[in-house]
Amino acid sequence: MTQRPPLPPDLFDELCPSSLLPFRFGDKWAPMVLRCLDDGPRRYSELRVPLGRVTPKSLTQSLRGLERNGFVSRTVYADPKLRVEYALTPLGRSALEPLAAACRWATEHWDELLDAREGGGGGEGGNSFID
Repeated sequence: MTQRPPLPPDLFDELCPSSLLPFRFGDKWAPMVLRCLDDGPRRYSELRVPLGRVTPKSLTQSLRGLERNGFVSRTVYADPKLRVEYALTPLGRSALEPLAAACRWATEHWDELLDAREGGGGGEGGNSFID
């Protein structure tokens, strides 16, 4: 197994523009999971570090959805102890640039997005700008 540096706990914070993306790749956590896998496969416990607010159930559901839709692969290793790693598929890797563009857009329009959210100018979608 190749050692990669651990993911920083502050990779995503509550004020990160990626948390306000008006576009969805799966659920709320999917874009952040894809970004966490950008530098190589990760174990479930490694993904939990920067996604500190995600519940185990939500992370599991997100990973299953990403796997079902072809963005992430799940590999089980039985050497010498059982371990599971998640990695980007070519389709998942191809989603990184559009996600990065969406993050740049959200950063550029950060104040407008916050104003719209605080003003209640959206629909009933709650956390999504585009319903």
